[in-house]
Amino acid sequence: MEKELKKLTKMSLLIVAMMLLTVNAYADKKPEIKFEKTTIDFGTFSQDDPIRTCVFKFTNVGKGKLVINYVHTACGCTVAEYPKDFINPGATGEIKVTYDGTGKMPGKFRKYVQVFSNCKEEMSRVFIQGDMSALPKEELKKAASK
Repeated sequence: MEKELKKLTKMSLLIVAMMLLTVNAYADKKPEIKFEKTTIDFGTFSQDDPIRTCVFKFTNVGKGKLVINYVHTACGCTVAEYPKDFINPGATGEIKVTYDGTGKMPGKFRKYVQVFSNCKEEMSRVFIQGDMSALPKEELKKAASK
């Protein structure tokens, strides 16, 4: 009976060790998203020309296939387009963000874009910012050239 108990204990420990190795192997194969920039500044622009677009470039620096599940923007004035396909390890992708300041008050702004993925850190955040001026486009150009 004692031999059987020892044998059962050894087998149980072996099974637990194998499970831990499997979990660690899976964890090592997680994707990881790395953005070239986490903030893009539009600078100063006129409310006469209120739409600004930028691209956040990223690389999957992990060992598993990256899936972007969803991208959430801070408000209705910001829209994001993102890849719907897998991004293989080492491959790159882009998230296109458009800010539309039409009807918004002039002034400085900073908006976040949340990127939900299958990475270990399920949510990443990038930012857009700028200063929408009340000056007409032509006056803003003149002021900038001085």
